[in-house]
Amino acid sequence: MADRDTRSASHAGGRDDWYMADPAGLNQMLDAFLNDVRGPFTGVQGSFADETLPIPGARIVIAPHAGYNYSGKWAAWAYRTLDLSKARRVFVLGPSHTYGFRGAALTTFARYATPLGDLVVDEPTVAELRGTGKFTDIPRTNDVREHSLEMHLPYLYKQIAATFESPSSYPTIVPILVGNNKLAEEQLFGRLLAPYLAQPDTVFVVSSDFCHWGDHFDYKPYTRNEDCSDIRQLGYRDSAPSNPTIHESIAYIDKQAMRYIEAGDHAGFVANLAETENTVCGRHPIGVALAALERLSLEAGTTQGDRFRFKFVCYARSKDITKVNDSSVSYASAYAVL
Repeated sequence: MADRDTRSASHAGGRDDWYMADPAGLNQMLDAFLNDVRGPFTGVQGSFADETLPIPGARIVIAPHAGYNYSGKWAAWAYRTLDLSKARRVFVLGPSHTYGFRGAALTTFARYATPLGDLVVDEPTVAELRGTGKFTDIPRTNDVREHSLEMHLPYLYKQIAATFESPSSYPTIVPILVGNNKLAEEQLFGRLLAPYLAQPDTVFVVSSDFCHWGDHFDYKPYTRNEDCSDIRQLGYRDSAPSNPTIHESIAYIDKQAMRYIEAGDHAGFVANLAETENTVCGRHPIGVALAALERLSLEAGTTQGDRFRFKFVCYARSKDITKVNDSSVSYASAYAVL
């Protein structure tokens, strides 16, 4: 009988096969992805050439959450930068794909299983957050069905196991789903979480894919300009544009949103998504993270350089599409030094 206090690794193996359930095979896959991470940055400006990995002080990352055959190698870029050396607690923030709600919600499980081993929920921190009265509970059926948190846990477990000698010293996790919030609500949760993020023993993982393009997502934008000033929706009767191609246009739309994230401009990011309608599924967890970083930056003063600012290290799409009836999902990874 399954342990009711442990959330199963529900997306491992099986019919959907988001990632392998076999520990040896999964370890081998993650090793291959992690070992393939090296400069220059992929799809964005920059290089790892002068960086030590993990990057000291990189305690918050954005990483994708699709099936590992699609986005696993891109998530590896975030996990190679992530500094877990002092970690005692890891917050994992993701969007909900299984039910709609406002606010933010906390797990009611005590452990999350992965094929590599279980991660223990930081129940005192969860209780503390619940005590604010601002959080709801994730319904258990939705918690088990949700993939945005789970897809990060094998990577987390592997990197934690490589950092700490004994499971008794492994960091705990704080899983949070972030709902469909407005700017002010994201700022509220950013203020609530900022004191935790400020602590040197706390790490944040923010779960998000970027543009979901195609009929399946009811979103088929096209722009000829990098500033997206002429963005329009393609119809099924439109011929395939070529200057730029559809996948190049998608990159224009994604990278405009990414520039707001790198600038630490929470309000600008929200406004950009309202204008382009870019289907960034983790927009609200990203918004909460930007709000928390903005809070910490203000408290620390204005001469912080790139501290508290995300830096993207890779960007790619599941497919470089050229046809109007095709589809793709974009993936990007970023880190910030605190």
